[in-house]
Parts: sequence; structure tokens; C-alpha cells
Amino acid sequence: MRVGYFALGIGQGTNPEWVRAVASNAERLGFASIWAPEHVVLLDQYASKYPYSAGEFPMPVETPFGDPFTTLAYAAACTNTIKLGTGICLVPEHNPLVLAKTVATADRLSGGRFILGAGIGWLEEEFQVIGVSWERRAQRTREYIEAMRKLWTEDPSSYSGEFVKFSMARSFPKPASPKGVPVWFGGETGPALRRVAEYGDGWLGFNLSAEQAAVKIRRIEELLEANGRKRSDVYLAVSPYTNPIKPDDLKRYRDAGVEEVVLVVFDIPATEREMVKRLEQMAHEFVDAAARL
Repeated sequence: MRVGYFALGIGQGTNPEWVRAVASNAERLGFASIWAPEHVVLLDQYASKYPYSAGEFPMPVETPFGDPFTTLAYAAACTNTIKLGTGICLVPEHNPLVLAKTVATADRLSGGRFILGAGIGWLEEEFQVIGVSWERRAQRTREYIEAMRKLWTEDPSSYSGEFVKFSMARSFPKPASPKGVPVWFGGETGPALRRVAEYGDGWLGFNLSAEQAAVKIRRIEELLEANGRKRSDVYLAVSPYTNPIKPDDLKRYRDAGVEEVVLVVFDIPATEREMVKRLEQMAHEFVDAAARL
């Protein structure tokens, strides 16, 4: 059982000294991963329902959200071993060739520690502002991931789909691994779990208790079998999100099939020193307990 930390690159976590302090101390304390979320813009008024927090976005819309790739590349320079993940990259909002280059570069600079946490998005109004179609974004996401994997692993690369077409393209640098960059999907709905089972390398489920995670994981296992894949083909991580848990809950997550629990801090301390103390407390309570399982 491993423990990760979410989230870097929000609020004061967009400042360089905070990124350095959180990333380096999370690594020192034995956290397995650190995660940075993505929103290009937020809006004062929107009809879309946030998937968690009873449908309401849990923080002011003027909260700073750093670009996750820039943030994690900076964190990579401050660390040596901790995994670095986007939680979650809104894949259909990007040009897939540009995104493939960005991800490969971040992975190369981190020495192969990058995880592309991917999702299809929940805020329709954000898509409208950016100028990307909201309809069929799931199909768009699949093509984008397939095309990026071509660019990461083949030279030259070609792809022909409904949303992406290119022929004999050369994209360098390649990721550190010849297999490319692992893609973990977020989401807890039926379609999200199918994405994990059909073409994901991992899953990052949010807002789930151990009992709820067990139900989702059984469904992922059924879908993996239906797609001719093995349970070992995917890495399963879960975040309790805003729901408080105790160290004893880690065993229940492990027994449910969870390999990593990602902890969230929303009430960010006022100073770096207090933030480091919070990380130390979390490590003492959860990282050490996870290591004993």
C-alpha cells in the first residue's frame, strides 16, 4: 500500500517556494506521488454539476490553478524519485500533438516519473470558452490518447481517426520509457470504468470510501476480463477526497484492491512551515501505517 498527496499547484501552491517545499518534503517523507489538477478557466456562473461536493465546486472560482505540466516539471527539478501526476488533465481541451510533446518532455525531464492522469471534463462552460466541442468528448479523448501513444512509441508516427489525422510525423523527445507514459483515467461512472479497462494503465477514483471502492474495483475487474486484459495491467489508486479517513481505513482500502490512497489537503496552511508540519503529520499517520501493511 502506498500513499500519495493531492494537490500541488492550487492557491499558494502555485508559488515556486511552495512547490519546492511540498514536493521535496513529500518525497523525503515517503509519499509515493504528488498530483496537480487542471482548469484553464473557471467561471462565476455555470450550470454544469461538479461530480463531487454535492455538485458545487469546493473553492472560490478566483482560486489560482497553475498549469499542471509546468508545475510538475518544476517539482521534478526539486525531487528525484516521487511520481508526478496530473489529476486530472482535461485531455479533449488540448491539441493531442502538442499535448504529446508536453507530456513526453515532462516525463523526460523527470527521468520517467510522469503519470498522465486523464479525464474528459465536467465543466461544459469551460469547453465553450476555450472553443472545443463538448459533444463526443469521450470519443475525442480516446483518439487523442491513441494518437499520443503513437507519437510516444513510433517514429515516424501516423494516425487516422475522426478527430485526429497525421501521417509520417516525427515527435521528439520520446518519453523515458519505450512504452511511453502511463495513462490513468479518473472518474467513477460506468463509462469511466470502461475507459480504465479498455485502454487505461491505471485508475484514480475520487470521493470513495473503501466499501465504495471495492464495488468499483470489482466492476473494473469484470471489464478487464471482458476485454482480454489482466488485473495486473492496471494500477488502482483511490482518493477519499474531502471525506476524512483514519489510518485503520488503509487496510480496508488495501483489502478492496486499492494499491495507493491519495490524500487531499483543502484547508491549506497559511505558511510553508505549517504546510511542512501538516505533511509530516500525514506521513506519520498514513505513510508509516501504509508501509506496515
